[in-house]
Amino acid sequence: MRALPARRLASSALCATLLTAVAAPTALAADAGPAREQRARSAPRAPLPGADGLAAQARSLGDAGGVLAAITPLLDAALKADKGQLAKDQATKLAAAVQDAIKKATAATTATTPTAADPAAPTAPAAPASPAAPGLTKGGQAGTAAIADVKAASLAALQKAVDGLAAAATSGDPAKVAPAATAVVAGEVNVLAATLVGGGLPAPDLPGLPKPPSAPAAVPPAPAAPSLPAAPAAPKPATG
Repeated sequence: MRALPARRLASSALCATLLTAVAAPTALAADAGPAREQRARSAPRAPLPGADGLAAQARSLGDAGGVLAAITPLLDAALKADKGQLAKDQATKLAAAVQDAIKKATAATTATTPTAADPAAPTAPAAPASPAAPGLTKGGQAGTAAIADVKAASLAALQKAVDGLAAAATSGDPAKVAPAATAVVAGEVNVLAATLVGGGLPAPDLPGLPKPPSAPAAVPPAPAAPSLPAAPAAPKPATG
């Protein structure tokens, strides 16, 4: 009977040893998890090649998409309303949303345009065979600035067209709504075209899509003005 407590003590010690052996790796793994995460966060990250250019392209499309998405509710409301007329507060609210989107897109265009005083500013990488609008200069800061000017002008014209639609939809004259809405749609197309030209985007490769026109390599010089024939010499007076 005296040996029984000893067996119980030995059995308890064995169980405790087994529990320690099982729980120790789990505890160590739990402690190692946060340490691994901390090392992963502090480890230097290698940039993805070409990531900056692709991000700029995505932002360019996103800005244009934000403008078009803000315009759609205003167009839908005006075209579906009774005689194209909206309440003043509704038209103001819808037009304000468009204005905010256009301001954001304009600020993004200005922020990514290099200036003459900043020669080190990077330019957006131009895709080979990217469509270009006729008359725009390709490559270099001058070409990038010219395209940015076109984008800014297209956004300003679109804002003017949106203001015109908001005014027509609250004027009480249904005849003004359709022309104003047409001007807004044309302005959207211009913004898209300027974005595709100036965003450094890859050329479209959809099968069957007509090839877009490319910009002329150089403006031909103006023809020289024809020279006038020399005046005949005056006859000398005869001498007697």
